[in-house]
Amino acid sequence: MHRPDKCTALLRTVGTSRRVVLTLCVLLVTSLTAGPYVSNGSAEVPRGAPVSTTTPPTASFEPVAFADLPGWDTDDHLAAFKAFRASCPRLKAAARAGNRAGAIDIPAALLAACDAAAAVPEPVTRAAARTFFESAFVPHRVVHAAKEGLLTGYYEPVLEGSRTKDEKFSTPIYRRPPDLVNLVHEAERGAKANQLTHARKTATGTEPYSTRAEIEAGALKDQNLELLYLADPVDTFFMHIQGSGRIRLTDGSTIRVHYDGKNGHPYTSIGRYLIDTGMLAADKITMGALGRWLRADSERGRHVMHQNASFVFFRELKGEEAQGPLGVLSIPLVAGRSLAVDAGTHAIGTPVYVSSPALTHASSTKKDGFHRLMIAHDVGSAIRGPERGDIYFGSGDKAGKLAGITKHPGRFFVLLPRSLDTIEAATKGGSRQAKQ
Repeated sequence: MHRPDKCTALLRTVGTSRRVVLTLCVLLVTSLTAGPYVSNGSAEVPRGAPVSTTTPPTASFEPVAFADLPGWDTDDHLAAFKAFRASCPRLKAAARAGNRAGAIDIPAALLAACDAAAAVPEPVTRAAARTFFESAFVPHRVVHAAKEGLLTGYYEPVLEGSRTKDEKFSTPIYRRPPDLVNLVHEAERGAKANQLTHARKTATGTEPYSTRAEIEAGALKDQNLELLYLADPVDTFFMHIQGSGRIRLTDGSTIRVHYDGKNGHPYTSIGRYLIDTGMLAADKITMGALGRWLRADSERGRHVMHQNASFVFFRELKGEEAQGPLGVLSIPLVAGRSLAVDAGTHAIGTPVYVSSPALTHASSTKKDGFHRLMIAHDVGSAIRGPERGDIYFGSGDKAGKLAGITKHPGRFFVLLPRSLDTIEAATKGGSRQAKQ
């Protein structure tokens, strides 16, 4: 093979450090030798052709130019670079442990891109960050049967809570039960959310775990699984949907709790249930409106919340992990840059350029809409489909308001590793551009 000669040529011609070039060469070699970036079920698709998956709905990836990405020139590539690099230690740890990030293995080329990102000299500039992405990746339009994709939002709620039950704090959140087992990898729970993803282990095998209604009726009573107590059952329900929370305790301290498994039942949108039953009009469904409706009649609200049989268990974050909310594989989430995706189509850690002209409330420029390079840091039971994304907006009420009104059409441009020849050409040109 001629790869060593090409790398030597890079060292002679590229105006950047030897370490960066060598690391990029590793990326180039890995991208050719490690197999395809995306899985097609049991089959493998050669790199260079549009890649399809068997995840319904069927999708293909069609290469486009960076110039075709709306707003690419004005995006903050350094913010995206920092978010990408923040996920790399967790991706590498998962790869060492032999884990899979959903139906798709963590690609070796993506791990090599992490090495290339680590080799970019400090302090990293916006120009260097843009050069990195344009040198190491090719954007691909996600093509599928639906007319357009769908973007929603999530956030980390900040709630009041107590370690002990009292008159005010009486709604428990629970630790993961010891008899709960995963039937699929956690990263796959969105892609396989129409089936049982977790179950109860028994002496003879497994059986479905208790539903939300059964748990709230006492199915876990006297098992010492109560982690904390919150004041409002509606806030608790929404925290289940968000998957994490920051809790201010009665002693003045603040802790973080994080998703630690679920009962395995498919997620059901109670907003959709209210629309389908005629209880609320579709144009009235926002998180705020839904919360007010559920609280207006506690019995009615409880009945509706029980339509979602899915129930989440939590763990308290400690030490370094508690510095911020976490996504799948314990990847630190970055407000405005972390994206929850369907891991049956997209490998965790993949850069995804998200474009939504209608999503003006989440854009700093407002009038131009939302056009931003994000990183696939998370999954969710409701995040299903090749162009379905959940934007992480951050922590607290302001982030919650943004997330609560986000339900907009959007487009994905997934950044996949380049082939050897094209990345060599792009690296030469990009390095010169970065120096100007």
